Amino acid sequence: MGRKITIIGAGNVGATIAYTLSLGNIASNLVLIDVNRDKVEGEVMDIVQGTSFREPISVIVGEYEDAADSDIVIITSGIGRKPGQSRIELAQTNVNILKAITPQIVAVAPHALYVIVSNPVDIMTYAFTKLSGLPENQIIGSGTILDTARLRVSLSNHFQVAQKNIHAYVFGEHGDTSLIPWSCADISGCKLEDFEKMMMDRKAVEAPVNREDVLRYVQKSGGEIIAKKGATYYAVSASVNKICNILVAAYDSVATVSSMMHGEYGIEDVCVSTLTMVGPDGVKGKIPVPMTEEEIAKLQASANALKAVIKGLDI
Repeated sequence: MGRKITIIGAGNVGATIAYTLSLGNIASNLVLIDVNRDKVEGEVMDIVQGTSFREPISVIVGEYEDAADSDIVIITSGIGRKPGQSRIELAQTNVNILKAITPQIVAVAPHALYVIVSNPVDIMTYAFTKLSGLPENQIIGSGTILDTARLRVSLSNHFQVAQKNIHAYVFGEHGDTSLIPWSCADISGCKLEDFEKMMMDRKAVEAPVNREDVLRYVQKSGGEIIAKKGATYYAVSASVNKICNILVAAYDSVATVSSMMHGEYGIEDVCVSTLTMVGPDGVKGKIPVPMTEEEIAKLQASANALKAVIKGLDI
C-alpha cells in the first residue's frame, strides 16, 4: 500500500532521499518542500522524468499545506558541513531553521512519523522533540544507523564476510564522541572475538581487527567524503530509506536511531542512539543490552558532550 511522504529540504541529502524513495514501493505520493523554489522544482522534474519506468507515483513541489495527511515527514533542512567542519558547529544555525519549520509542519501533519536527518542530528532530534510538542514515539532521529553501516563495511572488508551476517553497532552521538560496544558484537551468532580467533586459526585473516582504526573509520568517513566530493548523500539516503521501510513494515525492528533517553544507562533528557525498537507506531523504546562498565561510561560521556552543547543553545 502506497503512503504519503513529505521531505523538507531539497539539498543533496533531501533530493537523494526523494530519488531513492521514488525507485521503491514505500510511497505513492512524495512532496518536496524547500525555500529555494528553483532548486526544488528542478529536482522534482529530474525525479519525475525517471518514474515512467515504475508503477505510477506522484512527486510534487509543495508548500506546508500540501504535507497534510503525510504518513512520514523527513526533515533534512539546514546548512551542510564544510570540509574540516564538525557537525556540532552547525548546531545553532540549524536549530534556528528548525524553529521556523516545526510549527508550520506540525500544524498540518500532527499524526505523521517524523524522521530527523539534519545535523547535528541528535541535537536536532532533541530540539524537534521540545519544539513540536508531539508524542516522543513519533520522532526518530537517523542517529547512528549510518555509522553502524560504516562499521559493518569495515568489518566486512576485514573478514570478507557479508555485511548482513555482522551484528555490531555504533552507539551515542552521530559524531566524534560515538562508541562501538564491542562486547555486543557478533558475526552470525558467534562473538566477535571468537569469530576472529577462528578466522585467524584458519589463516583466513592475518591480523585481528584494529578497533581504534575501525572507530576512526566510522567517525571520520563522513568528513573524508566531504573533503573529497563536497557532501555525503548516497549512504545517508540509503539509511533513511531503511528507516522508512521499518516504519511501514508489519512488525517492529531494532535499529540504532536517536530518540529521547529516560534513564537508560543512567542517561536522561538527551537524544542519543542505542538499540531501539521501532515500527509502524514509531519508537517503542530502548533495548537495554548489557555493556561493560567502560562502554557505559563512554556512552554517558557522549551524552554529556551533547548536553553541554544543548545547554549553550537557544531552543
